[in-house]
Amino acid sequence: MISTGEIKRGITVEIDGQLYQIMEFQHIKMGRGSAQVRMKLRNVRKGDTIEKTVQAGERFQRARLDHRTVQFMYTDGTLYHFMDTKTYEQFALDDRVLGDATNYLVTNMEVTLDEYQGDPIGVEMPASVVMTVADTSVGLKGDTATGATKPATMESGLKVNVPLFVNRGDKIKVDTRTGDYLERA
Repeated sequence: MISTGEIKRGITVEIDGQLYQIMEFQHIKMGRGSAQVRMKLRNVRKGDTIEKTVQAGERFQRARLDHRTVQFMYTDGTLYHFMDTKTYEQFALDDRVLGDATNYLVTNMEVTLDEYQGDPIGVEMPASVVMTVADTSVGLKGDTATGATKPATMESGLKVNVPLFVNRGDKIKVDTRTGDYLERA
């Protein structure tokens, strides 16, 4: 069991017989009454999101997940193909199962596959990934005196705001939790 004080982003819990992954949460203390926790939850099986508000201190059943290391190979349409690094077994996952992780998957990248009772339910991404800039406009020196940014499209199709000095073909580090530019790689 896990209480509202122990929840973190990305934890999978069981609520009303359904598996939900915590996408966001916020502790709210009202002037009167007890504290509450507002959570944004993603249904692991269906992919839809809901918002739920509970009283602080409420407890949830934490889902027991199995983890294994897999390597992302390629995508074709909505299917993403992976290979188990120990058994070399290949399998495909639908983009609904992967959620936002599809924005950060790069060929030959190793991620952790989460399984619940033998069924894949998603992947755990590292905190940051190195990606190649596929397209961006030319930034001119002297455009501004402060740290200005411009939009750039990564190899996966993800759009990230980058500093003016970043050009097409550059490798940059992107935060997988927020989708923000971190640094040149």
